Amino acid sequence: MTVELRHLRAFLVIAEEGNITRAAARLHLGQPALSRTLRQLEDRLGARLVDRSTHHLDLTAEGRTFRDKAAVAVAAVDNALNPRTLKSWPLRLGHPWAALGDHTVPLLRRWDETHPETPLELLRIDDPTGGLAQGRADAALLRGEVTAPALRTELLLTEARVVVMAADSPLTALPEVTLADLVPHRIALNTVSGTTTMDLWPRTARPAATVEVTNTDEWLMAIAAGRAVGISTTATPGNHTHPSLIFRPLADAPPVPVHLAWPEGPTHPALPALVSLAHALLADDVRKAQ
Repeated sequence: MTVELRHLRAFLVIAEEGNITRAAARLHLGQPALSRTLRQLEDRLGARLVDRSTHHLDLTAEGRTFRDKAAVAVAAVDNALNPRTLKSWPLRLGHPWAALGDHTVPLLRRWDETHPETPLELLRIDDPTGGLAQGRADAALLRGEVTAPALRTELLLTEARVVVMAADSPLTALPEVTLADLVPHRIALNTVSGTTTMDLWPRTARPAATVEVTNTDEWLMAIAAGRAVGISTTATPGNHTHPSLIFRPLADAPPVPVHLAWPEGPTHPALPALVSLAHALLADDVRKAQ
């Protein structure tokens, strides 16, 4: 069987809906036709993509991998067929939060000066891969360990950690905060793209309560409302300011690496220039600080 784009789009809808009937209705197809499409894909790949043993259709491990690959393929085709990209091919740079910190604006300005023919689009995408897994970005600025498969990474810098607290928090009296100081407090955790987990503390001395959120805006609001304190990096104060937030250095936690990541295989032709420019910009800042 020859796999066509419609097969990939159909599978992505099945994966999103978790139900053949709902997916068929959304695609304006009959359920038998959509079931045949799914079987054809599985036969072509020689793998079972969904687990049909439950009422809710769950993807198998192979199905989850294929979903990510199909999303990238469909996004690439849509981008190639976008009439806007015929005159200029934007380089899409994703990030879950804070981009490149204080270096973000200089990076954008320097790029516009040196590569005016290729727009650099900065996209905040609440996803662990900054949109790479869905094909929504050509490259991404990612913090922490990058564990997603089939990605290449380039370490750009490391950032010290800071504690983020409400302006009326008792922690504001401290010039710097330790992990032990945070144990009595609720900790705000961004479970989608955050770099903080309970593993930051010793197993025998961890905060007892957490507030889980799924994006940066919810994280900031929970902290500003005094519901929790958070841990971030030095990139946050300059990029996510709020009148109700105070920042203090975190004295005894390891720094956070910042990577530029992109998919393996063919990529945007301007990506090497972006890698070089990011390194050059950061090296200039180091020289100025010396």
